[in-house]
Amino acid sequence: MCLKAKLPQSKSLHCTQKCFTDSWRHHVIMHQETAEKRENNLEEDDSPFLFNSNPAKSLRSLDGSLSGAATHSANLSNGSIFSSPVRMASHNQNQEAGDVWCEVGQGKTYTPTTEDIGHVLKIECVVIDGSTGRPAAAPYQRLTSRVIPAPSPTPRRLIPVNAVEGTTPVETDGRTSSSGTFTVLSYNVLSDLYATSDMYSYCPPWALAWTYRKQNLLREIVAYHADILCLQEVQSDHYEEFFAPELEKHGYTGVYKKKTGEVYTGSVYVIDGCATFFRRDRFSLVKKYEVEFNKAAQSLSEALVPTTKKVALSRLLKDNVALIVVLEARDTGGFTDSQGTPGKRGQLLCVANTHIHANQELKDVKLWQVHTLLKGLEKIAASADIPMLVAGDFNSIPGSAPHCLLSTGRVDPTHPDLQVDPLNILRPASKLCHSLSLVSAYASFGRMNGLGPTVEKRMRQMDPTTSEPQFTNCTRDFLGTLDYIFYTADSLTVESLLELLDEDSLRKDTALPSPEWSSDHIALLAEFRCKPRIRR
Repeated sequence: MCLKAKLPQSKSLHCTQKCFTDSWRHHVIMHQETAEKRENNLEEDDSPFLFNSNPAKSLRSLDGSLSGAATHSANLSNGSIFSSPVRMASHNQNQEAGDVWCEVGQGKTYTPTTEDIGHVLKIECVVIDGSTGRPAAAPYQRLTSRVIPAPSPTPRRLIPVNAVEGTTPVETDGRTSSSGTFTVLSYNVLSDLYATSDMYSYCPPWALAWTYRKQNLLREIVAYHADILCLQEVQSDHYEEFFAPELEKHGYTGVYKKKTGEVYTGSVYVIDGCATFFRRDRFSLVKKYEVEFNKAAQSLSEALVPTTKKVALSRLLKDNVALIVVLEARDTGGFTDSQGTPGKRGQLLCVANTHIHANQELKDVKLWQVHTLLKGLEKIAASADIPMLVAGDFNSIPGSAPHCLLSTGRVDPTHPDLQVDPLNILRPASKLCHSLSLVSAYASFGRMNGLGPTVEKRMRQMDPTTSEPQFTNCTRDFLGTLDYIFYTADSLTVESLLELLDEDSLRKDTALPSPEWSSDHIALLAEFRCKPRIRR
């Protein structure tokens, strides 16, 4: 039958019975179309698979009849690369009455619209012979599953920390920072390397695919309009190919530090890392520091005997990094210099972005990495008296030793986390301290004034014992806080915070990631104002 219909061999042979069965629904259409052509004595030049650039929609039924736009050969420009005509169509839902195809676009890409919801989309590509302008082969077709509405999570609002009942929160569809303030976002975007169906089997495969998640993440991040973005788990190739160019379109400049180890994905070696972006109309880059904890581990092990050195390196070499930038505020931000004199050098700001090791068994490694970062920041603070921010995924819950060190400046010698120290790198405990006046931004929610449902809701989202959010990471097997934004309280004040999410709203999709939220972490955002500084 295929030979009689003069169908191409590539469309007639199948590798297995299942392959033949799966393709039969599409294959039989080719026979029906050929029979119809023969009946109507159509010539090859009149093939309905050649389309012009007319954007008018066409209707096409199963028997191959065509209405709407006329069919002509594709326009080809001299000296250009020949491009294949492409037809996008939506599928009639009433299959029992016969499938009817409606042309909805021509081109190499197509973005579904609300009119496509509930329909199947089909793309047809035809290879054109450049010398004749005629098809060189039968059209290639692909069908999608039915189009579903795009997930539309409720926008998160910016809540003033001194909000009382009746205060209208600021929506995130406009600039979040006012004159004299700036906003900072911290977000672990979940690298595609780790977004596997084995790890997140509850998430639909299409919602877990990077092709979907990257666009959903970009929409979310851009909607916050933050002045500074601290992103973690940014895959190295995705930074170069997606985040950097896409955020550049929205006015951001970025710097990146990848982890020191790499993973082979089958085509390239990649790894995740930390990316810090800032609005170039509000800040300019003064200096960048890269912290590789592996280098610090190498230095630490030099003083050890060979046998101990090997064990130490095996435990401490974990490829984690931190990225520190010193930014200068532009005049448009309403900032002043550190002496409060308008018109002179813009306010300087130091921002640290990090992702601490994840293994919960290596409590000593986590604490050592945080302590190493803080000592580096102390050196910067000693050379320049400027406000500091420390943001990221610390993989440490509230009350853990790393959290205590960050938020209180010390670790109690009796803290249970100090019991895990096989290399004796945490002793004496008195050395586990720093002089930076760091405070967790979201602890400000615990100081909200007033009574009523709004304030009570915020308080329910906070842990009363630690003054931190109930969670920033929500998976099927874990619910807890791992992400923070710390700031130097002697130079900055918190004006507003991005509202947190309720566990109940996330559990309807089991956990994160989900079709609505494309990471297993939630984004944190804080608005800050610089305090007037007096030169000592």
